[in-house]
Amino acid sequence: MNNANGRGRLIYGCMGLGGPWDGTSYGAAEIEQAAVVIEAAKSVGIELFDHADIYRSGKSEAVFGEVLARSQGLREKILLQSKCGIRLGERGLDTHYDLSREAILERVNESLKRLQTDYIDVLLLHRPDPLMDPREVADAVGQLVAEGKVRQLGVSNMSGAQIEFLQDCLEMPIIANQLEMSLLRRDWLESTVLVNHADGLGFTFPHGTVELCMAKGIELQAYGSMAQGRYTGAPTEELSPAESATAEMLQQLAGEKGTTPESVLLGWLMRHPARISPVLGTTNPGRIAACADAASVAAAMTRAEWYGLWVAARGSNIP
Repeated sequence: MNNANGRGRLIYGCMGLGGPWDGTSYGAAEIEQAAVVIEAAKSVGIELFDHADIYRSGKSEAVFGEVLARSQGLREKILLQSKCGIRLGERGLDTHYDLSREAILERVNESLKRLQTDYIDVLLLHRPDPLMDPREVADAVGQLVAEGKVRQLGVSNMSGAQIEFLQDCLEMPIIANQLEMSLLRRDWLESTVLVNHADGLGFTFPHGTVELCMAKGIELQAYGSMAQGRYTGAPTEELSPAESATAEMLQQLAGEKGTTPESVLLGWLMRHPARISPVLGTTNPGRIAACADAASVAAAMTRAEWYGLWVAARGSNIP
């Protein structure tokens, strides 16, 4: 699964599929939207599709499963990733986390049923659960692997220390960590240069997380990578001065490189030596297509261009 073994580095995030977040049922329109989006993602080389049991109250997985069921051979051409661990609207709580053995087994089996498949390629633990016993996680994951229902394991929103704590009890390696990372959400980057600097007090990203993932070969998957369109389509009057300057620079670089601002935006992330894999969340086929050149832009991006975008986005020089 690791992108170093030949998989394309772009990932499609399926949270936008399936209709509203409420309990209303999906229909033909939602299934057709999923089919169109899947084809658009495949057309730019995307192989890995990212889900979670809670997305659209399970409907994101369900409409994707409907497309798989009607598309002969599609399952064998793609990789599926899903998450468990967040519980919404249960037991009198708006939100709580549950990475107990029973919950992991229950939620994975429900995801498989909705996706209409026998296995998922990667299971991610969605958020750290303070009540998690890593031995229970290891037992649940071991059972799922033995049953052929899960092939690889990753995490989401975890620090380096939490990854190491969990890994000590696992027989299989943690192969991915999904974090919010973008030119807009830069705490993962700012914290690395603001060590021993007063400005660093404003960033709480856990030191060493990116470095651990790089050292251990753990893929960093960046959700929110397109910054919710702040730099590539938001009305100018809604932008801060730094955001406006960054949007202009992305346009300029896109023109110089004969590509799109979206590809430059993602290329900036992918230029980092951690080999970050951006997760695309848009359901607009045109915006998906606009990301097609991201890998080639990353390969050609100069150090000056990379730093120039970073400085523009932060609105001030680095220390």
